[in-house]
Amino acid sequence: MLEGNRVSRISVRGFAVASATAVTTVGAVVGVAAGGEQSSTDPSYEATAADSTLLADIPAGQQAVAQTASLTQQADVQSTAADAEAKKSAEEAARKQAAKDAKAKKLAAEKAAAEAKAAKEREEAKKKLAASRSATRDAGSFAQQASYTIAEVQSMARQIVPADQFQCFSNIVNHESGWNYKATNSSSGAYGLVQALPGSKMASAGADWRTNPATQIKWGLNYMNERYHSPCGAWSFWQANHYY
Repeated sequence: MLEGNRVSRISVRGFAVASATAVTTVGAVVGVAAGGEQSSTDPSYEATAADSTLLADIPAGQQAVAQTASLTQQADVQSTAADAEAKKSAEEAARKQAAKDAKAKKLAAEKAAAEAKAAKEREEAKKKLAASRSATRDAGSFAQQASYTIAEVQSMARQIVPADQFQCFSNIVNHESGWNYKATNSSSGAYGLVQALPGSKMASAGADWRTNPATQIKWGLNYMNERYHSPCGAWSFWQANHYY
């Protein structure tokens, strides 16, 4: 059995110190065997050898325990580092996902708000258009006359065409017929205030389409609404194409 002081040295220095000392001592012995300058009679060598513990001096069982403890400690350190890194990665991933979710939620809310606003605007525009398309007075409510002046025809138009659309309607009539309800295009056959082609189309608004400006105005308003959504829509088209 080995002496107690050797076992105590192992427990104090640890396996790593014992191993390093042993390697140093073995190197010295090998150097002597190879004929090196340092010899066993060298005082420094003797001091080193006296203070060294060879692996052979460590009981085999304690060598295994020391090695196992060292490996276990290394594994624990590595495991702790790995856990810390995994936790950090998980936290970073959670942060990024939370930011992504928040952004998606914000975009969804903004989109919903924009769609609601657009729907409201469309509804208001639809109501406004419906109001503007509706004649303010029925054409049949005007007493028929043998003839009408331009001023009389224009007055009838103001009472039939919605106020916000009258100027556009008037612009077209000015260009098409100059407010002459009997105007006839000799080459095309277009007839009346709005120059319907053929003039007989206006019969859908009344059988008196040839002589009644109110009937012509009613037909012209309906035509502009159906084809261009409003007299102003028709006027915009006319400005671009010089016909409607």
